[in-house]
Amino acid sequence: MKILAVCGMGFGSSMVLRMTIESVLRELGVNASVATSDIGMAKSETADVIVTSSEFSQLLADQGVPIIEIQNYVDKREMKEKLLTVLPK
Repeated sequence: MKILAVCGMGFGSSMVLRMTIESVLRELGVNASVATSDIGMAKSETADVIVTSSEFSQLLADQGVPIIEIQNYVDKREMKEKLLTVLPK
């Protein structure tokens, strides 16, 4: 499984998202790769799940994969709740 963390520039907020995602995945024992991208390049990336803000999720709605909107990028509880809705059971 590949998860793509997306922000405006691809190296600030998306890195924070990546660290939170990876922490939650370790906690859940899920093996997945997490990549980061800026909003411009995100449409050319392949991923099984996209994690981003509500602002950018609308721009990625046509990607054909689940999109998780995160309010607080460092809130592991929010991330865990939302990742569990898309992770394979």
